[in-house]
Amino acid sequence: MKRVLRWYLKTSLLLRILVCFVVGSAIGCVIWYISSATGRPVAEALDPYISPFGTLFVQMLKMIVIPVIFFSLVVGTASLPITKFGRVGAKTIGWYFTTSIFAAVAGIGLALVFNPGAGADLSAWEAYTEVSAVQGETMATDTSVLGALSQVLFNLFQNPFESLATGNFLPVIVFSILFGLGIRVGIEAGGDPKRVARLEALQDTLEACRDAVFVMVGWILEYSPIGVLALSIMNFGLYGTTIVGPYVSITVGVLLGIAAMVFVIYPLLLWVVTRRNPLYVFSRIQEAMITALITRSSAATLPVTLKVAEEELHIRNELASFSLPLGATINMDGVCVHLPMFAVLAANMFGLPMDLGTLTTVLVTTVLVSIGTGGVPGGSMMLLFIILDTLGLAEPQVAVVVGLAIAIDAIIDMFVTMNNVTGDLVCTYAVACNEGLIEGET
Repeated sequence: MKRVLRWYLKTSLLLRILVCFVVGSAIGCVIWYISSATGRPVAEALDPYISPFGTLFVQMLKMIVIPVIFFSLVVGTASLPITKFGRVGAKTIGWYFTTSIFAAVAGIGLALVFNPGAGADLSAWEAYTEVSAVQGETMATDTSVLGALSQVLFNLFQNPFESLATGNFLPVIVFSILFGLGIRVGIEAGGDPKRVARLEALQDTLEACRDAVFVMVGWILEYSPIGVLALSIMNFGLYGTTIVGPYVSITVGVLLGIAAMVFVIYPLLLWVVTRRNPLYVFSRIQEAMITALITRSSAATLPVTLKVAEEELHIRNELASFSLPLGATINMDGVCVHLPMFAVLAANMFGLPMDLGTLTTVLVTTVLVSIGTGGVPGGSMMLLFIILDTLGLAEPQVAVVVGLAIAIDAIIDMFVTMNNVTGDLVCTYAVACNEGLIEGET
């Protein structure tokens, strides 16, 4: 038994997830076929014995999502050397947010084009979740641009503790960013040495908390193959091959969005801003892109990203050592392409209107929550809870969508991470060109 356990733990997590997804899907299809052929509700009878293993995984992710978001955002923003870098830091952050907005717009556009889950059997989904579909009138309908933006703005600034208790994530995100900035400004303002020392100690403590939370994320991910197996069995057991369509459309849509970012938007932005050949950049960052594809972690790829920036792109260390670690924390363009697909899937599954107000909320939420992924494998799945929360879904409905997302996240996350790292290098190179921070140039 111990030998089997050691072999299991030594096997790549990605391979374990993929195998469990394939095996679970096959078992689920067999159950669905038996149910269809005999007219007996086999899947429903097995649900109480299998679903808890999948539900447990979803609950563990929900448990960890707020600590991951809070500590990642506070530590990331508290690490910004505001007065030291000044204009360069502002340009770097501005680039990161600009590309994130482009990515989110591209993700929403492709999600509306592919429209995953359109035509899904709503009654079947409702029966599984045992709740009624969220009524359309609970969402904003026929909202003006001004009204939609005002509502989003008002939702950003609320009591963070009350928001935490009610599951309203956006105010928690805004509070975390402002809290981290408050620590950094207090440190750089100087003055009383004791006060500065307290703030630095607080920053160190929060960073230690973040590291401890990431260890917990690793434990949860070790359980993920079991959760994926259970979720796949029940999803395919209840719906059979009818859910293959949404899987395919989401995967193709995300990959097309990432291709658009890497091959169209990044090169175009580079050319417009720097007037330099984008092929020069992409021919020299392939090592970092491939490493990100394999590791599925912006943080794990960071040593390679720094090496490529300094040795291949000749970016000066003072910029690279600031911009790239920051990008690994807050610049998640691939996530911005990824998450809107599941928002549209949820809307189609449960009859939600994707009007202007909803789309605006999804856009703003996607850009903001992408800051909190923390560069860990599978981090985007924890952020999916926040996106679905903005749609007003009930917990059982959220569990169904997350269950579908987890099954294919391992594949999509490879390309999402590659997009993230590519965006970090492109943004850093653009700032370096504009600020004369390329070695050998003045």
